[in-house]
Amino acid sequence: MPRAARGGGPGTGSLWLWGVHPVLAALANPARRSLRLLLTAEALKNHGREIDMVARSHPMPQAETIERTDLDALLPMGAVHQGIALAVEALPAVQIADLLAAAKDRPNAVVLVLDQVTDPHNVGAVIRSAAAFGALGLVVQDRHTPEETGTMAKAASGALERMPLVRVTNLVRALEELKAGGFWIAGLAADAPKTLAATQLSGHIALALGSEGEGLRRLTREACDHLVKLPQTGLVESLNVSNAAAVALYELVRR
Repeated sequence: MPRAARGGGPGTGSLWLWGVHPVLAALANPARRSLRLLLTAEALKNHGREIDMVARSHPMPQAETIERTDLDALLPMGAVHQGIALAVEALPAVQIADLLAAAKDRPNAVVLVLDQVTDPHNVGAVIRSAAAFGALGLVVQDRHTPEETGTMAKAASGALERMPLVRVTNLVRALEELKAGGFWIAGLAADAPKTLAATQLSGHIALALGSEGEGLRRLTREACDHLVKLPQTGLVESLNVSNAAAVALYELVRR
């Protein structure tokens, strides 16, 4: 039986996740350590069976009931929590070497690289697209990318638990490491000479995307083996980076 929630939240090095998909995915992730599980009475009624199914094979904290107003106050303003929240520890760090090891026996593999994409909603949406289209992982520069947060996890809709997120100090050095491991680097740029489809890339591909407006930085562009673009009508200046990632991933994986 769930018990009534008392005050307090996650401690140092931990965070709140919220929403049905992020919380269920985190509970089912053996790499994620869960600390507190809070549900409103309505959420417990609607999703108790799903939680019980996860609990059969994964250890988890005892569910605590909480009033919706108290949960609203506990989480960031505007959090669409659906009556469920989970305090967790951050996921273990992943390295470029881990992605190279995962790609070793695959004839085709795609890794996404984000160059200074700072909006957690965009990063989360890219993670969701990466998982949907079977990318091996996502590489970001630690200094210019938001921390792992409930907002990012909600935008990823559970994919944060399934998609390795590699944080690096130097993005160009990471691209060189991917090259040394057999990856071709393709940078998405509006002024590229060819479309992604016309370039006909295959094998192990790292696709680099920059922020909206700024695009890829100069050193990142220079580290790319190819600059490619998506065909557009010109009626809009550019696509949102998460939309561009989804379209580009589809083009790569459909081959």
